[in-house]
Amino acid sequence: MEKMTRLIFYAMGLGLVAGVILNWVQDVEIVTAYVTEGLLLVVGQVFVALLMMLVVPVVVVSLVTGTAGLDDVRRLGRVGGKTVAFYLFTTATAIAMALFAAVIVKPGSGFNLEHSGETSIEAPPPLTEMLIDLFPRNVVGAAADGNILQLIVFSILLGIALTMAGAAGARILKIFEDLMEVVMKLVVIVMWCAPFGVFALIARVFAREGFGALGHMLMYVLLVFVVLVIQATVVYSGLLKLFTGLNPRRFLKKIWPAQLFAFSTASSAATIPVTLGVVQKRLGVSNSVASFTIPFGATVNMDGTAIMQGVATVFIAQAYGIHLGINEYVMVILTATLASVGTAGVPGAGTIMLAMVLNQVGLPAEGIAIVLGVDRLLDMARTAVNITGDATVSCIVAHGEKQLDLDLYNAEGLEVPPPSTLFEKSGRGVRSGSDE
Repeated sequence: MEKMTRLIFYAMGLGLVAGVILNWVQDVEIVTAYVTEGLLLVVGQVFVALLMMLVVPVVVVSLVTGTAGLDDVRRLGRVGGKTVAFYLFTTATAIAMALFAAVIVKPGSGFNLEHSGETSIEAPPPLTEMLIDLFPRNVVGAAADGNILQLIVFSILLGIALTMAGAAGARILKIFEDLMEVVMKLVVIVMWCAPFGVFALIARVFAREGFGALGHMLMYVLLVFVVLVIQATVVYSGLLKLFTGLNPRRFLKKIWPAQLFAFSTASSAATIPVTLGVVQKRLGVSNSVASFTIPFGATVNMDGTAIMQGVATVFIAQAYGIHLGINEYVMVILTATLASVGTAGVPGAGTIMLAMVLNQVGLPAEGIAIVLGVDRLLDMARTAVNITGDATVSCIVAHGEKQLDLDLYNAEGLEVPPPSTLFEKSGRGVRSGSDE
């Protein structure tokens, strides 16, 4: 994935240069007809179509396998319930805050992009009808119509059913786990097309807009970073203080080894051993709590990704001049929160989940190319936020269950194990790959 990241970054740069050159010669009819509105349009739209093709299989397979892990919740009782509640709450809070910030700052306002197809948002139904429509009458129909929220609800229920079905459920779950491996390979195949798609879409944007597009992209990046910092410092610190009375500054001071490792790898899954070491050896969370909350959080807790999706959705809507109402914002919050349950371990899934969110509220998926080129740096930052949330919830749950060593949490200086001891091998396998 490191090589892929570099290729996407290079493709973005080359697309920018090519787009500016095409902008200078846009009066030449043959260039506009055969390059800007010909080759670039076809390549870009094929890439968008491939992304949309992946949405249904990724959502269904990843959510079924991810939710099936909730068997741990049944065994751990109160710990599991509290953990799930806090993770879903922080994810919903993160995306709501991101939407609010993007609406206020308006990073995409004035971008004036043109969508290659028809895009319209119908008058929203009443909230009561939206809640009823969460539950599918026909799963196949929901997949055919692209009703992602209904697919999410069905997949979660199916995953829970598999955990309750004993041996029969275990056999079916094994099939879904094998399907997950196949779908992940399919994602990899599509993502290898990403540099070409990004080049074509970015070049076409700059061919139309010139250098004016740079300011909007910088505004988007800065806004995502600001919201990520607020989530990691203000929101998590507030929850920690509210539910435990512990010193948030001490928490932030001790969590940095895991944050640094998460930032460098951009993978919550790969950071699991380090995060476990931090919360147990530096923060005093008992093994019985940490062994559940940290791995589970690496799958469920997607606060950083939710922030990206929230800002990106509003940014893309503003860039194309499409108005989103309160019901669309509620739909984004529900979709991103529910989709967070099983998406962490799929390389490239962040991009696919953004395509899913855009599709759910009727926005053009080709807008993804605008944010994909700068996504690697944001991916690193939001992964650090994700594991900070995992550690915060671990401390809150452990404190409530009287499984937190307060002396170790409050310890200073030499009483705190050095960071080098946190990078020990654990019994859990570590897999590489982006949080996306």
